[in-house]
Amino acid sequence: MTTLFIADLHLHDQRPELTRAFLQFLTEKAGDAESLYILGDLFEAWVGDDDDSETAFTVRQALRKLTDSGVKVFLQHGNRDFLIGDRFAKETGATLLPDLELVNLYGQSVLAAHGDQFCTDDVEYQKFKQQVRSDQWQQDFLSKSLTDRKAIVQHIRTVSNSSQTQKSMAIMDVNSAEVDRVMDQQQVNYLIHGHTHRPHIHPLDSNKQRIVLGDWESHLWYLRWDSDHNFQLVSELID
Repeated sequence: MTTLFIADLHLHDQRPELTRAFLQFLTEKAGDAESLYILGDLFEAWVGDDDDSETAFTVRQALRKLTDSGVKVFLQHGNRDFLIGDRFAKETGATLLPDLELVNLYGQSVLAAHGDQFCTDDVEYQKFKQQVRSDQWQQDFLSKSLTDRKAIVQHIRTVSNSSQTQKSMAIMDVNSAEVDRVMDQQQVNYLIHGHTHRPHIHPLDSNKQRIVLGDWESHLWYLRWDSDHNFQLVSELID
């Protein structure tokens, strides 16, 4: 038995090759797995469950086909697609997870997260996250027309991209003390996350490990974890 983890695909209409790679991954890799965990930022942006983009339509259908085949799909919110809601989950058969989820991997407790909550040195981003994750902000945003929501998201993305160019790489990475704190609090030896786009398996103190998933920019990245507790971080070139 095998469980797969992916994150940071950032699927959108302007990169159809990423969607094709995802569909191929679902057929050739996830189709033989017991479970698939998507740890945030499946989409480059998500304006609500009424998203009418071609990518959204295609992904809904593909995930529904996968879950109908018996593969369990679990989905966490990322910083780009935190507005994915119950309608999307119902349409795809996926299960929405909280921002921190203890996963029982064949008897081994593992902590899964998107990863942005560990980037505590990026104070500006954490303030922004607190704002957009509030019920009031989301209610106000989702009450707007689909056209207006798309325009707002495009503006936010533009501002965010400009802001990131002015920040150091260290600020946008995880805070090691925060990682240690949360792992100790959750009593786990393994943490799996994405967000930072810096794929690597980091050995930590006390035989703990932090496994960082890569983003799907030029390569697809996934973590394969089998029932014998062997795991591998895999990268494959996107055609």
